Amino acid sequence: MATSEAGGEARARIGTRLRAAREARGLTILQAAEKLHVDARMLESLEAEDFTALGAAVYVRGHLRRYAELVGEQPAELQALYMAAAPPPDLTRIPHRGPDGRSARLVLLALLVLVGFALAGVLWWVLTLPALKPHPVSLEQPSTAAAPPGAASAAQLMSAIAEAQAPTARAHAGAGGDAQLALRFSAVSWVEVYDASGRRLLQGLDPPGSARTLSGALPLRVVLGNAPGVAVQLNGQTVALEGLVHRDGTARFLLDRSGRALPVPPLVAHGD
Repeated sequence: MATSEAGGEARARIGTRLRAAREARGLTILQAAEKLHVDARMLESLEAEDFTALGAAVYVRGHLRRYAELVGEQPAELQALYMAAAPPPDLTRIPHRGPDGRSARLVLLALLVLVGFALAGVLWWVLTLPALKPHPVSLEQPSTAAAPPGAASAAQLMSAIAEAQAPTARAHAGAGGDAQLALRFSAVSWVEVYDASGRRLLQGLDPPGSARTLSGALPLRVVLGNAPGVAVQLNGQTVALEGLVHRDGTARFLLDRSGRALPVPPLVAHGD
């Protein structure tokens, strides 16, 4: 009780001293507020010792100092009186923010949108891979126009196909003489393989780390959508694809009996 009474007396002295000093200088509340560039209600709260209306203690001390300097009082004394009488802060009134359910829902929605975009990107990439559609082999005799430098002529390729389709070749294949083709994928790639009769031996999208082994009558026609990511072996021998890979990463070639890879000209590749 004694402490409470002392605090009340200290506060009363603060307000009384401020009011007396202001009146001694012949200032009204409005005139003093105008000089300090503050709201007059703030000065009224100081003179009425209504410090709770002024916010935290640090703000109260600042207002006391400025007002005391204006009216000629002792700022340090008034601040000391205020601190001696100021009640300790009530920590139980500090607001604690609980979990925001709306924020959690927004985060979940954002994650779902990101996953949707990722899946759409993967699907778009798969659907736009080059050479996804099979191209029929044309067995028509090509024209006698000269082939591009470094490429096998269409006549040579057709001759290889005709040789493989000869009765002797079919008999040899039926006796177990089919060539064995091995494909190992270090990257995802579309692949198509056709035997000498035009029968499709393989078609699909293979993931990295997978391998395919199949057999068929030579020559074998091979289409790769991502040729740099595929290792090719024919009867255990590595097939070199140098000069066969296009700028877009695709490769279309024939594997003949000697194990050579011959580029397929546009006539055979697209069925024109």
